[in-house]
Amino acid sequence: MSDAVIQDPIGLDVTEEVAAQLRVDSVRSSASAGSGHPSSSMSAADLLAVLVTRHLRYDWDEPAATGNDHLIFSKGHASPLLYSVYKAVGVIFDEELMTGYRRFGHRLQGHPTPVLPWVDVATGSLGQGLPDGVGVALAAKRLENAPYRVWVLCGDSELTEGSIWEALDKASTYGLTNLITMVDVNRLGQRGATELGWDMDAYAARVEAFGARAIVVDGHDLAAIDEAMTAATATDLDRPVVILARTVKGKGFTTIEDSPEWHGKPLPADLAEQAIAELGGERHLQVRGPQAPNVTGPDLAPSAVQLPTYDQGAKVATRKAYGDGLVALGRADPRVVALDAEVSNSTHADQFAHELPDRFFEMYIAEQQMVAAATGLSVRGYTAFASTFAAFLTRAHDFVRMAPISGADLRLVGSHAGVEIGADGPSQMALEDLAMIAATHGSTVLYPSDATSTVALVQAMADTPGVVYMRTTRGAYPVLYGPDETFPVGGSKMLRSTDDDTVTLVGAGVTLHEALRAADTLADEGINARVIDTYSIKPIDTATLVAAVNATGGRIVVAEDHHREGGLGAATTTALVGAGITGLHLEHLAVDGIPGSGTSTELLAWAGIDADHIATAARRLNQH
Repeated sequence: MSDAVIQDPIGLDVTEEVAAQLRVDSVRSSASAGSGHPSSSMSAADLLAVLVTRHLRYDWDEPAATGNDHLIFSKGHASPLLYSVYKAVGVIFDEELMTGYRRFGHRLQGHPTPVLPWVDVATGSLGQGLPDGVGVALAAKRLENAPYRVWVLCGDSELTEGSIWEALDKASTYGLTNLITMVDVNRLGQRGATELGWDMDAYAARVEAFGARAIVVDGHDLAAIDEAMTAATATDLDRPVVILARTVKGKGFTTIEDSPEWHGKPLPADLAEQAIAELGGERHLQVRGPQAPNVTGPDLAPSAVQLPTYDQGAKVATRKAYGDGLVALGRADPRVVALDAEVSNSTHADQFAHELPDRFFEMYIAEQQMVAAATGLSVRGYTAFASTFAAFLTRAHDFVRMAPISGADLRLVGSHAGVEIGADGPSQMALEDLAMIAATHGSTVLYPSDATSTVALVQAMADTPGVVYMRTTRGAYPVLYGPDETFPVGGSKMLRSTDDDTVTLVGAGVTLHEALRAADTLADEGINARVIDTYSIKPIDTATLVAAVNATGGRIVVAEDHHREGGLGAATTTALVGAGITGLHLEHLAVDGIPGSGTSTELLAWAGIDADHIATAARRLNQH
């Protein structure tokens, strides 16, 4: 059978040929590239052949069609299999598969990315595809009432990742019967046997314990796979289904079957030739399985946003203003959704939950899943805001890191940052968060100092692509700005300025208020200080910083409630050096030690970032 175009309905006899083709093409593509994972692809070929020919409802000519099912390869290293599927359905040609896989400048990368229109999220960092799939399935089930399904292929090795179990837990909590997980249990990982090997009872017990239904099948019995997928798509399900498929790594080529020696290795030319022959030779079948249902998406047209206003001088915590701004944005824009990690009464995302409960998703204390669900929701075009204590976002760093590769737009909000939080102690104090997000490709980092700027920047976050992070403060501080002020991303505010300024004070969040106090102290001593609110840390307002430093003889004090590395000081220094500033006299005040418990006042003083220390640094600089 070759060079045929076969339409739905497709019999299992054809499916068997497709499975062989997928194995052959996995061998051919990786051999031609000189790298790849053919053995991990061969073990799952029967699962994908049955899925694509008989169950995946997809309009391959319209990958953006609203009713399409979603297919996510959580085991992204099996990319030869995925790309062979794309050839089998006719959306890429054999030439591209053979000459473009893993080559510089080509789109068939070593692990799948959304440079391909049929790929929703980048995978390859194991444990991420299924959590992302939860977000996509949430959109269908809770926001769109849509019939599309989300199919996720996992490897058995990644089932030791905690994020997989966070995902199954939340899938069960939210009743995501439209999420079908297929696990390729081929027994072998990178360097040998996996933790559970072929102990299918143990896998099933774990899956059931997290609230899903386990279906155990022979992963090379096409009829059994077909029956399992039919059961997984029944309309009367009460919980998600996980298909646990017992498979053999390298299936189809006896020389490498169930061998621990062939993970991540292409077959050399002679063995590739033998494998292709054993599998029955090259095939060039083209198949088209079930069509996607015709679905009309929800009306998501936004209206004008009415932001809240605050009286200047009133004390309002920026975390409270975040909740106010999020509610205002949600009222105006049905695309806006919110997620939180069981601290919404502190981040103030609970305000959104109370007013717009259908668009709020509690992820409980599962920060990885929170960020992953936001990623999945963004796949469906939603503007997802995810909030927790800033310190705990570090748990989800790998999901944040992968977001730019996926082209995902994430709005992350971290509250209770820095030593300012006081008595809770160092385990709760985010002192690395600005650096973590700033190092993320294409990210935006915002750190407002008052309520007015916070609500304006919440609105700006919705319109800013990529990973956007806002750091909010626990304590309540005076409102500095009136309602007519604007806060563009990449801007700053000059709060104190005269023609006689001799030093520049730079702060953000709590340290801006400390800088203002320091400026008052210095003014009483006859020292005029220019004060800049760098509410946008990335991108930073280089022009304003350069002008201020030039006006104040190169003297500048930067104070931040963050470790010295990677935060406001680093951003300021990089900007000034990059602008060619010479004769710079800079004092960088940051948190250098491990703090303990205490009051905010005590801890800011201990860290050397309070008004007294800022003023002292300014006096030192004025001696130059």
